Amino acid sequence: MTELKLRKPEAVIFDMDGTLFETDTLLIPVHNRVFETLRAEGLYMHETPPVDRLLSCLGMLLEDIWRQVMPDSTEAARQRADVLLLQYELEGLAAGEGKLYPFVEQTLRELKDHGIKLFVASNGLEDYVKGVAEQRGIAELFDGLYSAGEYATASKVDLVARLLQDHGVQNAWMVGDRSSDVEAGKGNGLQTIGCAYATYGRASEIAGADVLISDFRELTRLLEQ
Repeated sequence: MTELKLRKPEAVIFDMDGTLFETDTLLIPVHNRVFETLRAEGLYMHETPPVDRLLSCLGMLLEDIWRQVMPDSTEAARQRADVLLLQYELEGLAAGEGKLYPFVEQTLRELKDHGIKLFVASNGLEDYVKGVAEQRGIAELFDGLYSAGEYATASKVDLVARLLQDHGVQNAWMVGDRSSDVEAGKGNGLQTIGCAYATYGRASEIAGADVLISDFRELTRLLEQ
């Protein structure tokens, strides 16, 4: 953990994928199903792209993800992939696939016990973000679950700005694993915490965060400094 004394926040805002949720535990089987269905429907006849390509795009808006994952696809294929991805993710979550990172629920409850308001700000789809929180039993801990899919924001900076305005939050920590999370925090005058335990992005993406953590429990220790 990088040593830096942070101001105690009134709220902590979390990214979802790569921060709270260990996304590859759900996404690897889903990824294969999506491309099997696209081929069966005649929409994408190439081999399944490497799943690492999809994982490396987590944190982007969905329309940008598909352009990276299958640049040789049609708009129809990308739109169908949107539908299939959400359908198979929700089915997988309901079947018990996908897990939170270690100590996430415990730490969220500890932060809540300290009187901290908790939020999610994700570039994902509304039903997916809410589905993860509900299926993994943490939805009740949050004061708001914000997604680009619900609010049609062009960037995470805009999404976090909307969240702060809606709830009158002045002082918060932004916690995430991608450059978009650091930018969203700094763009709104927040202190930023980078999750170095996530493997989906490059380490350089969170190098600009105020603090780096390698274990989710370090959030409680930062709060108690």
